[in-house]
Amino acid sequence: MSTKYTELIDKIAIENNATKDEIIEVITSHENDNYLFDKANEVRQRIYGKDVYLRGLIEFTNHCKNNCLYCGIRGENRNVERYRLTKSEILECCETGYKLGFRTFVLQGGEDLFYTDDMLCDIISAIKTKHPDCAITLSLGERSSDSYKMLHEAGADRYLLRHETANPEHYLKLHPEGMSLKTRIDCLWELREIGFQVGAGFMVGSPYQTVENLAEDLLFLKEFNPHMVGIGPFIPHKDTPFKDFEQGSLRDTLVMVALTRLLLPYVLLPSTTALGTINHQGRELGLKAGANVVMPNLSPTRYRKHYALYDNKICTGDEAAECRACLERRVVSAGFEIITTRGDSKVQ
Repeated sequence: MSTKYTELIDKIAIENNATKDEIIEVITSHENDNYLFDKANEVRQRIYGKDVYLRGLIEFTNHCKNNCLYCGIRGENRNVERYRLTKSEILECCETGYKLGFRTFVLQGGEDLFYTDDMLCDIISAIKTKHPDCAITLSLGERSSDSYKMLHEAGADRYLLRHETANPEHYLKLHPEGMSLKTRIDCLWELREIGFQVGAGFMVGSPYQTVENLAEDLLFLKEFNPHMVGIGPFIPHKDTPFKDFEQGSLRDTLVMVALTRLLLPYVLLPSTTALGTINHQGRELGLKAGANVVMPNLSPTRYRKHYALYDNKICTGDEAAECRACLERRVVSAGFEIITTRGDSKVQ
């Protein structure tokens, strides 16, 4: 490991900033990734200690009007068994999660036009009435400004909308005609202006991605300064146009997690299920590389296998209590501690 490399990592950690060329140098060096991971871990422990926050994931619909080329629940996939959870089923998931110590519920789904703003606001309001000490995170894709405002006024606290890539040409290679990066970015800024805690993010190793694209993703995140960032490896799905592409690498994903922590020290950063899918110890390694959030699944087990964004997704058969207990063991084994609070971001 050269002095030049360690000096570069130290500089990024101190300044919380980097040029495009410096980011590319770190990604491509392969010199001593452990120094980078240790530095990222040091930064997150300085700010968040050993705390790891729980997010209870409720995948409430796998219907989607879009046809993103990488996604297993894309609208044109006729091999998916579609489902929608009722309001009572969603509330039951929250009740189960609350008893297990969850204080954030993440309602995630495809862009499903069945759920109107009024329906979603009714569900959000019911959750908040029952569990006023909990945060509600939504991950429902691109919507109108008026829709976002209604959802926020109903009680939703956070919104996850991964930008997927900050390069317009690359975005067009991942999405069908009619979708644009500008629309996605406009939604993110709108969400922030409305008052949501906002999450962005991207896939590592997606088709046609270059190292320059990865650097552009980090530069966009630095500019946008989100409260949360979701980063996971691309994993192909057998029923998509990208079925024959290679999955993203563990190493590259961990490097991007660590760099995100150095550039955005206060951000909430999940160690994703996708990391655990490509490597048995993936989530533990993610935590050691700067992540501080895990997202056990609260969805009814009978539906989980049908919410397959990618192939071979783990934890589809575990009951909520099993999933939570398993993740707690993994978190503790990595040297961290599960904290049962809302776990709000410290981003200003």
